[in-house]
Amino acid sequence: MYHTIVALVEDKPGVLNRVASLFRRRAFNIESLTVGHTESPGVSRMTIVVDSDDQNVERLTSYLYKLVNVIQVEDLTVLPKVTRDLAMIKVSATAENRTHIMQTVDVFRARIVDVTNSSFIIEITGDEDKIEGFVDVLRPLGIIEMVRTGIVAMARGTSPLYVNGNGNGVHA
Repeated sequence: MYHTIVALVEDKPGVLNRVASLFRRRAFNIESLTVGHTESPGVSRMTIVVDSDDQNVERLTSYLYKLVNVIQVEDLTVLPKVTRDLAMIKVSATAENRTHIMQTVDVFRARIVDVTNSSFIIEITGDEDKIEGFVDVLRPLGIIEMVRTGIVAMARGTSPLYVNGNGNGVHA
């Protein structure tokens, strides 16, 4: 089962390496890892997706708390949440398939962000199933290159991961 874990960490050099090393040492395969700044200066948010059972993820969460720069950890797997992934896909565009590509982009609510005589770069945001479906439709048309950001997730509702955005490690 895929688990979506969110960790708030101090924004310092080496933190990402320490977290990734913890996963490596414990033989967890990271399916997706995204890191970015938060609304609080000095705090970054990691969204980590791993394929594991509940017991191992619970153990992993306790290991994460032992890392010095980790402020808060939450397994969002069973919580109501919003998840998003972003992909940019470069696809071959010929005179014959341009209209079809543009119609497909509209159907999937994607957008064309670059056009050349022989290609389009398309940006799509959504859940993994939407992006996978879009890629499946584009594949026969000739995907040249693709890049994905990885999943970001946020629990629904008004409670932040930590109180008042102060990074004090207290869950609301």
